[in-house]
Amino acid sequence: MTEPVQSEPFLADRVDDDLIITLQSDWLIGTGVPDTARIKRDLKDSSAPRRMVFKDALGKWDSSLLTFLMNCQDLAAEQGIEFEDANLPDGARRLLTLARTVPPNKDAGKTEGTSGWVTRIGESVLSGWSGTWRFVEFLGETVLSLGRLMRGRAQLQWSQVGLIIQQSGPSALGIVALINFLVGMILAFVGAVQLIQFGAGIFVADLVAIATVREMGAIMTAIIISGRTGAAFAAELGTMTVNQEVDALKTFGISSVDFLVLPRVLALILMMPLLTVFADVIAIGGGMMVSVLALGLNPTEYLQRSIDSISLNGFLLGVFKGGLFGALVGTAGCYYGIQSGRDASAVGQATTSAVVAGITSIIVADGLLAVLTNILGI
Repeated sequence: MTEPVQSEPFLADRVDDDLIITLQSDWLIGTGVPDTARIKRDLKDSSAPRRMVFKDALGKWDSSLLTFLMNCQDLAAEQGIEFEDANLPDGARRLLTLARTVPPNKDAGKTEGTSGWVTRIGESVLSGWSGTWRFVEFLGETVLSLGRLMRGRAQLQWSQVGLIIQQSGPSALGIVALINFLVGMILAFVGAVQLIQFGAGIFVADLVAIATVREMGAIMTAIIISGRTGAAFAAELGTMTVNQEVDALKTFGISSVDFLVLPRVLALILMMPLLTVFADVIAIGGGMMVSVLALGLNPTEYLQRSIDSISLNGFLLGVFKGGLFGALVGTAGCYYGIQSGRDASAVGQATTSAVVAGITSIIVADGLLAVLTNILGI
């Protein structure tokens, strides 16, 4: 029998074919997990034992003991010897059994770079296709919900629609006015720098009015609403998903699309055209201030030029874009909120994705409409 070697807080003692490990004193995570190097050397000895046996002389213990026992169990499995845990505390044996019941994650420790580029491309394509299909399903459910609304069968609370209209419309007037006023000033400055060289400073009014009514008023307002209201929709619905409120609605037989999505999308479809008209007026006012103060134009003349340059088709096109962009922002915010994961970080990711998707869809839709209106001559 070899002399026992003390390596606190355990003793390793060889008795015949057994390696007896006496666990003693306190095992607390704050003091760290003891090294198993001595045990590993004993197991690899030419006269290696056949069993690993434990003796209990423990004081207080926590998860550091479990970690040590799992390391010992792994060493025993490597050397093909028996791991005898009969003398361990009951709690430690149960925890050890439970820890070994859960299979190890085969993907743990792997990095994205370990897979081939073909695999990564395939996974990206499959993930994109799955996400696209989920969005198409969600969009179809939203359209069907609008159809039920037209027939008066939607599970919709109009009081909720009114509250959301208040939050997404009148409450947003301040930021919409500020941004569009500055955009109108910028357009006037940019136009004045070029037009004044040709003695055509009065045409700054035409530039600001046409650009604002056809494009900038709707785009800037939609981007503001995407970052403000679309993000709020995603955060609200994402939090409801985490708290299982969406699941509760389904349990009661209430359509989550009718009850949660439809009021928000409908509110933005109704409010965005009005906000766009408001933004147009404010932007033209910003351009007029620059023209009057910097170019010395007459305010009445500026307003008259602005009114004359705006066509009915251009005005209606801007209003239509406002409603379309509102639908896109509302749909993106609600989709990512409903599809949110079940933890706090997932809500943040859903909010970010909703804003990015909303702004991207706005730009893409505006580009397509620009091509289409050019073809139609509008």
